[in-house]
Amino acid sequence: MSQIVDFVDVSTVGLQSSPVAEALAGLRANEARYFKNKYDHVFTVDPASEARETVDWVHGILKDERDIVISARPLEATSFVVDGIRMAYVFYESGLSINVMYGLEDGKKRAVGFKLSEGMDVPEELASRFKFARQKSKLAGTIRGSFFVIKAEH
Repeated sequence: MSQIVDFVDVSTVGLQSSPVAEALAGLRANEARYFKNKYDHVFTVDPASEARETVDWVHGILKDERDIVISARPLEATSFVVDGIRMAYVFYESGLSINVMYGLEDGKKRAVGFKLSEGMDVPEELASRFKFARQKSKLAGTIRGSFFVIKAEH
């Protein structure tokens, strides 16, 4: 069942099993605010068990592009199209958020982004491969992020 992510009254619903649930909820709300402000899109999430297609698509891109397998358990996921871009998000129990930005037209931007919730360690499978830049968020505290460009068709 889909849940609208509220960025005014931030809730940990769906993320309670995470050791950094509050920070992860803030990170999720930060994404919801961005899409509402930029595209007037209402950001909703589903339990990962109900969004297997999205989780599998994201995991397939990670495996095919960089041979990355995420060890953390996915809690929630979402997928939607805005402005000719397919967006997919997976939120993990560890506090990790992975998003895929996939331009639907040839030549459009395609990338995978990683965001780490405040208070979590860099996942072992990403630590040696990526450097993480810091950004401040009123909703999520300090977010560390990194990305890579998608080369193949998915």
